[in-house]
Amino acid sequence: MAELIIEELQTGNGASAKPGDLASVHYTGWLSNGKKFDSSVDRNQAFEFALGAGEVIPGWDQGLVGIKPGGKRKLTIPPDLAYGPIGAGGIIPPNATLVFEIELLGIK
Repeated sequence: MAELIIEELQTGNGASAKPGDLASVHYTGWLSNGKKFDSSVDRNQAFEFALGAGEVIPGWDQGLVGIKPGGKRKLTIPPDLAYGPIGAGGIIPPNATLVFEIELLGIK
């Protein structure tokens, strides 16, 4: 079983994100072959979710704990912490490893 890989690209300031926080992020996601499949940056629309509440894939819930506002992380997420054997919406194939760059804009 592959592991979640967390790379700190930029350190933020202030309080660290914890489960239960409402996180506002910008993100871009790629398949492991480098094909971009989604980006809030391209849409110029931040994405909000409750950290640790299961609203996003497990790799996000685990990989963003402790990030601070203004921080940016690269997450390499194995299939069992992403969309697994099912994939998603014809965009993400079954058993895909995903790579995300995620910037925390703020927490509430």
